[in-house]
Amino acid sequence: MKAILLSGGFGKRLKPLTDYLPKPLIPVCNYPIIEWQIRYFKKFGIRDIIVCAGYKADQIIKHLENKNLGVHLEYSVETVPLGTAGAIKKASKHIDTDDFFVTNGDILTNIDLRKLKTHSNSVAVIPLRTSFGIVHLDGIKVERFEEKPEMSNYWMNAGIYYLNKDILKHLPKNGNLENTIFPLFAESGRLHAVKYDKVFWKSIDSYKDMEECEGFIQTNKYEKFIFSK
Repeated sequence: MKAILLSGGFGKRLKPLTDYLPKPLIPVCNYPIIEWQIRYFKKFGIRDIIVCAGYKADQIIKHLENKNLGVHLEYSVETVPLGTAGAIKKASKHIDTDDFFVTNGDILTNIDLRKLKTHSNSVAVIPLRTSFGIVHLDGIKVERFEEKPEMSNYWMNAGIYYLNKDILKHLPKNGNLENTIFPLFAESGRLHAVKYDKVFWKSIDSYKDMEECEGFIQTNKYEKFIFSK
């Protein structure tokens, strides 16, 4: 089984830090984001990983080659941004398995990948998380406040996929999965969703996300989860 890490972004909302350091190498609780992700896949027995790198790719490759993470790494380097679909298309020469995992390069989670393998071409979804507080009303009276609740009736894309290699021939050379191939596959009934409720999941897009993620890691004992067999 192989996995693709989509790690080619600029991380513009993390400037000026990303002026000098690619986003995947930003440390969170003493480990770079990409190391958390590699150890996450290793946790589920996936040791063949393709790193799709772009911005400051040389730094990413040099860092990983100096580490002993117990996995086999291959690299697909883009000289111009290709989007998520384009990055996978470019990396397809490294894919020699019937199915493979893909994750966005800024996500830390404890989602069980074994559950995602139920169907080919599956998207992990989690309850929609709002970044705003909700006010519960009784007429014109305020009953209570609820900070950043999960909207249990709505589901959001968790940025983790289990795809069949047949999808590769449909991918554009440039563009994102979410607005090119996924809508087409959904319309024809070839895309599945696997629901995950009450999981640890964090996308790191800002300094606030970094701070919150470190708190979640400590509260959820994420390091223990990653390093346990």
